[in-house]
Amino acid sequence: MQEEQALNVLGGELVPCSHDPLTGFYRDGSCNTGADDFGRHVVCVEVTAAFLAFSKAQGNDLSTPRPEFGFDGLNPGDRWCLCAERWKEAFEADAAPRVLLLSTHEAALEHVELADLKRYALDLV
Repeated sequence: MQEEQALNVLGGELVPCSHDPLTGFYRDGSCNTGADDFGRHVVCVEVTAAFLAFSKAQGNDLSTPRPEFGFDGLNPGDRWCLCAERWKEAFEADAAPRVLLLSTHEAALEHVELADLKRYALDLV
């Protein structure tokens, strides 16, 4: 069950991450989460070729289309709700993609430090 009033890591209203490709655990365009989202798909990122290669090497191929699941595959520049632990792994391996803080669910802070997210922020002014 998804939360009613989702907040981002900065304490404001959660802004949609992407509708093309359609992302989010609930495929609603936002990095909403709930008790059924065991992977915590809460970090809104803009994927890079380096990150896609890293993720594939870790056993999570996000670039290959999987039509049987309605998944077209991601390309560099696409925005996607990423599992917080996968972002943390990529961060620790110097392969982390850039983050949109306004679109990253506050639940990400259970797994990663806000200071680390801010270092990769696309929308921090």
